[in-house]
Amino acid sequence: MKGDPARNELVSSSLESAQQCLFNQDYGTAFVHYLLVLNLAPMFKDFAKDSFRFTLFKWTEELDSVGRIQDLFDCYEQALELFPADEVILNSMGEHLFRMGFRDEAAGHFHKALKLRPDYPEARENFYRVANWLVERWHFLMLNDHGRNRKYQQAIQKAVQSGCNTVLDIGTGTGILGMCAKKAGAAEVYACELSKTMYELACEVLAANGMDGSIKILHMKSLEMEVPKDIPHKVSLVVTETVDAGLFGEGIIESLIHAWHHLLLPPQSATGRVIPAGATVFGMAVESAEIRRHHRLCVSEVGSLSMSAAGELHSPVSCSSEPDDSMEPYTTERLSRLPGGYKSLTEPFTALDIDFNNVQELEGLSSREVRRIHLPVTQEGELDALAVWFQLHLDEESSLSTGPQEDTCWEQAIYPVHSTKDELIVEVSCRDAYLRLCSVAVLRDGREIRLDKRLDSQHCENPVSNPNPEAELCSALACLKTDQNQTKDYSMLECSEMALLNNHDYHKSFCSALTKLISQLKVKWQNQERRSGDQLDCSDLFYVLDVSEGFSLLSLIAASRGHVKAYSSVEKKKQQEVLKRLARSNNIPEDHLEFWLNHVEDEQGMLQRPSREKLWSAIILDCVETCGLIRQKLMEKASLARCLLEEGGSIFPAKIVVHGMLVESDTLLLESAVQGQEPTLGFNIAPFINQFTVPVHVFLDFSTLECRHLSESAELFVLDLMNATANYTDREVKVRATSGGRITAIPFWYHIYLDQDISVSTFSQNSHWKQAAVVLQQPLEVQAGDWVCLTVKLHKSTISMTAHVANAPRPMEQ
Repeated sequence: MKGDPARNELVSSSLESAQQCLFNQDYGTAFVHYLLVLNLAPMFKDFAKDSFRFTLFKWTEELDSVGRIQDLFDCYEQALELFPADEVILNSMGEHLFRMGFRDEAAGHFHKALKLRPDYPEARENFYRVANWLVERWHFLMLNDHGRNRKYQQAIQKAVQSGCNTVLDIGTGTGILGMCAKKAGAAEVYACELSKTMYELACEVLAANGMDGSIKILHMKSLEMEVPKDIPHKVSLVVTETVDAGLFGEGIIESLIHAWHHLLLPPQSATGRVIPAGATVFGMAVESAEIRRHHRLCVSEVGSLSMSAAGELHSPVSCSSEPDDSMEPYTTERLSRLPGGYKSLTEPFTALDIDFNNVQELEGLSSREVRRIHLPVTQEGELDALAVWFQLHLDEESSLSTGPQEDTCWEQAIYPVHSTKDELIVEVSCRDAYLRLCSVAVLRDGREIRLDKRLDSQHCENPVSNPNPEAELCSALACLKTDQNQTKDYSMLECSEMALLNNHDYHKSFCSALTKLISQLKVKWQNQERRSGDQLDCSDLFYVLDVSEGFSLLSLIAASRGHVKAYSSVEKKKQQEVLKRLARSNNIPEDHLEFWLNHVEDEQGMLQRPSREKLWSAIILDCVETCGLIRQKLMEKASLARCLLEEGGSIFPAKIVVHGMLVESDTLLLESAVQGQEPTLGFNIAPFINQFTVPVHVFLDFSTLECRHLSESAELFVLDLMNATANYTDREVKVRATSGGRITAIPFWYHIYLDQDISVSTFSQNSHWKQAAVVLQQPLEVQAGDWVCLTVKLHKSTISMTAHVANAPRPMEQ
């Protein structure tokens, strides 16, 4: 090492100090010394890299445990300045970002790590877990929708040919609409994209299509753009598809108001215009058991517990005319693929018209009065939701519909409601530029019955028409609730948690398995008592720990079995109050239910002994995510849990059996990757967007998937949580094709065995779980009678599969 002797001495002593601090487990000081050494003497990077990584990870673990999150990320930023191409550091930082809820940033780090080392399994599995947030799955469906893309192209071409020579594409995504404008002959094309990942992808796409020099793309929100700082002058055409299933959820109103004032030539210039030109919103009241069970409690008992004292429980999807940041005004569903289907209770009605080329109308939208619509009920039934879709008017001649009967990439907006009959009164509004629909009343025998139970004298008179139909729609859909007034006993649960509460078979099975285990343990105790001749302490209880994610009643069900002290992992105070009320009303002693997170320092240490003297009689693990995947680190948790069980104790579930089936499904292909250049109008987009294809499709409703079954269901894999020696990492399975065709995917689900006799399926009618599917990169042709060899692997809770016909060459792993 040449150079300044004093500098060399400082480097040498700092390196020695770093190693000594590392030995003493003083990771913070060691990290500082390593930073000094590697900044002053970069030639030591290769020598010190492993030690530096180890120090970084240990120190950031400590920072994480004491909540010093900004310091944690500062350390990673400093590390990446030294090692910008270190895939291990990138992956680790991504894991921290993901845990903190920064999913887009996390996925970006995983993707960079994979680019550096494509065979890095940890980064690959992390990336697959979050890729749905990085490039949402609808991008694939939308880009595969040739009809939609062609209509946009024609409308843009017509506008450019009529004189719109300068174009701004707001929310460009892959850049396809901007490229349409350039291809149509526009002299200048600009585009903006907020997502860093989509911005970088669009840059690659433009370069691949030879347009990187002719389309200027900006990584920013259109609301932040200024003339002439960002673009030299106002444009004559804005194109955008910043609309969601509820039309306004991606902020199109605010974007267009800003564009008309700051970025777009006025309409009086004869060229200033927007594509799409406007929209018409439609709605319809529907009955659907599937929607109902995800948004409100449908059962009076859960696992033998009376739910009468639970108070008001419902999902966070609830709409009112007044904005509420804690609530989502709507969710989305593809009605044509809704399990169990739906029944229309009214004819479709027009809720709202909006002209995107009228800035005064856009500005007046949020202040329009609430508009009331009287809907004759055409079929008797239980009102579960208002379903909403729209027609997007690209110009005077061309439009796109997102209706439930259309073959479209769009889902419909769902505003959950309560039941009623007769004539329905719906209010439509857009108080905060969100579409709001509320079913507020039923008209029966000329008398108005308020569904929200409000005494509101202003509604007794003839309603005044509201100039803001969008505000009215949001308001109308939102008010379809039995009680708008939130009582002190109100608690909000996630949609999946509501569906879990309504899963009768799941709780009944747990009830039976827990009763059986407690009975067996009591017999064991009695036998020990007889053998020893000693009187056992009757006050000694069986200890049960429920470490389920989110809201769970399993601890309470365990406590209700008698002679059990149960610990719940429910964390939210309001939800803990629900459990306490239910315990009191079901005569469960107060000291038989406790909240485990009050006893442990952090969630990382959840699995530990109940006390120094005790072990657990049962530990309930949450094994399967709602999306259909095995929970991360499940087998590690099971391994630790086994060490914490008393003799004869059990983990619930004891075993998970993976089942699957060979299918042919073009739908899954379209939802998983862009299928060549034809759907994208000849533009070369597929290779770039398909970098974000994941091999496992999640949140799948297999019961309504459009597909051909090419085999019977088969057992693919077994995870034994009670017997570690029975487990394996890969398995060969032969499945016989019952029909000829192209195997495009292998949907899979789980049979969850609570013990050797009692099981629940994640593929049942009232399951709160969805299914998943491995989508093959290359479809596999089979004939009826062929044997298909599947290699199923499990690596850190991630399932992968390869498939080949017996005696045929083996393909790449999926």
